[in-house]
This record gives sequence, structure tokens and C-alpha cells, in this order.
Amino acid sequence: MRAGSVGRRCAGALCALALAVLTGCGHGPDPADAAPRPAPTTAGPSGRGAVFLAVGECGSAGTGRVAEVPCAGDRAAARVLARHDGRVADGPLCPPATDFVLHIDAARAAADGGGSPAPQGYACMRGLAPPHPGDPGGGGGPRTVVGDCVYRAGGGQVRETACDGRGAEPPEYVVAEAVTDRSACPPATALYVQLGGPRPVGCARPR
Repeated sequence: MRAGSVGRRCAGALCALALAVLTGCGHGPDPADAAPRPAPTTAGPSGRGAVFLAVGECGSAGTGRVAEVPCAGDRAAARVLARHDGRVADGPLCPPATDFVLHIDAARAAADGGGSPAPQGYACMRGLAPPHPGDPGGGGGPRTVVGDCVYRAGGGQVRETACDGRGAEPPEYVVAEAVTDRSACPPATALYVQLGGPRPVGCARPR
């Protein structure tokens, strides 16, 4: 579940901040908050392809090491939507439909007839079956998108929760629109939420 911060709308020369993702009037977003958050799992070798967990391939379920498995097999749990080398904080954002981010360490991904090293990287994964926490209003995923709901988590932070109320915390705000600058948000906006991407500002209104 993502943690973030938000800012209240500015009035005159004052900008009352509570839950700030975008801090202060006219300040830009903090790049650290825009990066997708990796899931607490790592990928291990499977011996199925020259590129370990390439786009379109599937990984097994589990809370420890995840193996590359045939997508039609019983062990398949999620499919790779995007695959990037390097650290999550330094790389591209995952697609909005991503359910979780899988950390890939420097393990050896053995291909048929030989092995090849898998550089450190990350895979943007989507489950093969619902529920999909990365969908709008789903209550999770590595990115906040239009349609997601958040609640006050204390310490000037907000966290995402399911819009249908099935989460541990009730939804307080919903991200209604994504814009390039907070000045483009509609008058009903109560909070500004950082989304990342080409339209990085989320205009959130009370539920």
C-alpha cells in the first residue's frame, strides 16, 4: 500500500498544509515520492528464458523468491507488464495497471542450455486473477492513479485504501482528476496528491 502526502488548497498568500505530497505554494513535487514502491519479494532463477522475467512472462506466487514459470501452468500468479534494469527510484514508473513491483536481484537466470546473469532491476507485475489492487480504487499497487482513494495516516501522510470500504481504513478522499499543475485543479479540490508521469498532480476531493 502506498504512503504519500498531500497539500490543502492555498488561500491568498497562505498555504495551509496537511498531509503534504506537494509541499508549499508553488513548490514542485518531491521526486522521491513519485517512484514506485517495490514489493518485499525477490526473484530467483527459473531456467526458462534468455531474459529472466521478460515482458509477457509470468512469475510464481510466494512471499520469498519468485520463479519464472509458464503462464498457463498452475504455479503462475502474475504477468510482467514492464521490465527495467537498475533501481526502482532511478528507473521509469510502472504502468498504471501494475499490482505490485518485483525486485530482481543479481541472481543467475539460467536459460535453456546455459546461464546468463540477471542484472539488478525490477518487474512491474499484474496478477493473473482478481482482485487487482493496482486498479483505480483497488486500495494498493505501486502508483496512485485517478480513481484511487486515500485516508489520513498521521504524521502528515496519507495512505491508499479501497474505495468500496473493504480496506482496514475507510476512504476519506478520492483522486478525481490528474493535471499538469495544481492551478488546473477544479474548485472542489481539497488535497493535491502526487501521481508522477506526464500529469503529476492529482486533484482529490472529499468522499
